[in-house]
Amino acid sequence: MTDKHFQLAVKSLLGLSFLLLGLSFFLGQNAGAIKATFSFYSLTQMIEPTVLGQLTGALFVAVAIALFVPHQHANKFAFIGMLVIATVPLLTLLSETRWVAAHGGFPVIGSGQGIIKYFAIIPLAVYLFKPQALSERQQAWFNYATMAMVLFWIGGVKFFEYEATAIERLVVNSPLMSWLYDVFSLQGASNAIGSYDIVFALLLALGMVLGNKKLMWVAGIACGAVFGMTQTFLISSGGFDANTVINGLGQFVVKDLWYIANLLVIAQFLAVTRKA
Repeated sequence: MTDKHFQLAVKSLLGLSFLLLGLSFFLGQNAGAIKATFSFYSLTQMIEPTVLGQLTGALFVAVAIALFVPHQHANKFAFIGMLVIATVPLLTLLSETRWVAAHGGFPVIGSGQGIIKYFAIIPLAVYLFKPQALSERQQAWFNYATMAMVLFWIGGVKFFEYEATAIERLVVNSPLMSWLYDVFSLQGASNAIGSYDIVFALLLALGMVLGNKKLMWVAGIACGAVFGMTQTFLISSGGFDANTVINGLGQFVVKDLWYIANLLVIAQFLAVTRKA
């Protein structure tokens, strides 16, 4: 694959996810999340949450379109739009409501699990629209950092009982993962999933540090399998919605397409170093 092919693949993943998220927000899905986000800024006191959801959805769709418009102004809009899409929810992590109070709050994450995924957008925006700002190696590490953060963080909470219970429905319904309960207990299966996330994220970092291309490929594919697996939940656990395209679960898992895009940036770096 050439650099243009990698960039097109990244744009396609972003465009698809932004389009699905945008349409679902515009059509009223996950109104609770919209209210929780904008109440942090006290905007719900001035603007109806329904309208805020429509504005949010319109921004997502507009950025999805701008990604593919070969014009300087469209590129600038897409870059700024991506940063806004990422920053607005990320700042709400300062709210105590994003953390599990029963376990002492930060760093035990609750509703913030869907929020920390927005970190993935920032290095992708830099990669697409400010490529000269960082070297290819720095781009790879920047994209690794946001991907590894979610694997470490969400992988880590898999060792808590509340998370083991929360993912039970997803695992049971998955034809690719349900076998885990034949081998492990409810908590044991969750621990295994969390261990997998953390181990392969660490191995990918090790491969990048050592310059071991084989280890990078193996670990990268293993990490990609995590995010590819979550996309199957759209079907196995019902992530689509006839009225809003995707539901709350769909919104949560579609964001994992951003991490596949992060991995593609790392793969591009690996391809470049191989040629060298």
